[in-house]
Amino acid sequence: MPFIDLESNLPASKFSDDFLKKLCSATATALGKPEDRMNLVVKPGLPMLIAGSCSPCVVLSVSAIGVTDTADKNKEHSAKIFQFLTGELGLSEDRIVIQFYALEPHQVGKKGTVMSFL
Repeated sequence: MPFIDLESNLPASKFSDDFLKKLCSATATALGKPEDRMNLVVKPGLPMLIAGSCSPCVVLSVSAIGVTDTADKNKEHSAKIFQFLTGELGLSEDRIVIQFYALEPHQVGKKGTVMSFL
């Protein structure tokens, strides 16, 4: 049950429903998770600065159980996600930052309980 949070100073018009579906598919594939388990939030139009510049940029956070817990896994995920974001948004790699967070099943609630019991 991965959580994808994309924050950007790009306008909302860059993030259509089609983009959201493509982002869902790309991140699900990168993480080896089914699309119906993905959760995405996109926050456009934010005041942002990366590496001293307010030029268009993205900060993407990936939180998941069992697939973001090692450097080797995250290196593979990062390459795939960067390829998608640079291609879809026309940003260079130096304008994108990805943060990976490893979640434990007891940290994710669903259906009135936590994933540990589902």
